[in-house]
Amino acid sequence: MAFSRYFDNSQLAEAIRIANGQTKGVSHINKFGFNDAVGTTFETVWDGGGTYTYLDSTGAASTLTVTANNAADSGYEIEVQGLDANYQLLTETITATSSGNTGTSEFYRVFRAIITSDGDSANAGIIDIDAGSTTLAKISAGKGQTLMALYTVPADKKGYLIKFQGSVEKDKDTIFKLQAKKPDNGPFNTKGQFGSFGVPVTYDYPIPLEFEEKTDIEVKVKAGATTGAGAIFDLILLDDF
Repeated sequence: MAFSRYFDNSQLAEAIRIANGQTKGVSHINKFGFNDAVGTTFETVWDGGGTYTYLDSTGAASTLTVTANNAADSGYEIEVQGLDANYQLLTETITATSSGNTGTSEFYRVFRAIITSDGDSANAGIIDIDAGSTTLAKISAGKGQTLMALYTVPADKKGYLIKFQGSVEKDKDTIFKLQAKKPDNGPFNTKGQFGSFGVPVTYDYPIPLEFEEKTDIEVKVKAGATTGAGAIFDLILLDDF
């Protein structure tokens, strides 16, 4: 397709080619999350609240159980997106039930879950996606999908972070922290820290931040008093062979 017929901006045209999968070896992921009750200590920006727990403590991938906490949501099909034990992309659709329905694929990371059933996707209650006793994803009531400001770079790819944004519901002193952890399971390192008082924080990286394969990336936030906070970041993924 000749994008120049529709767009004068060459960068925008190239971005659309990437979004359409027309640029070989290049893809894009937009991660966005929300935590509706951020407190005075750092929490991950995701629907589960508190600090997100990875499966590093067990060192093993796991099948997932999808539970509908409201009977009205039983029967919804949930598409879970993540990585397997080799950090390869993995997707599985699991039907939610009130008693919990377990899939067959083994996930090591989960970074998104979406209701794919036909009809009204505004789930009446919370839908949990668990690996044993560890909640790896949660779909809040009425959202239709997870809100998770975290991602893990798949194997054989490099991630280039090009944009960050954080926002807060109330006029509170707020600090956002962009963190990354290398695949050796060491500590999270801070890659950016941004302060705000009730106004959005946006940063476009003129030179993108590079992340190697298998790197965990997440956003944490704390505020002067309890409030809701959201975060967004964009990654360009390049094949790394």
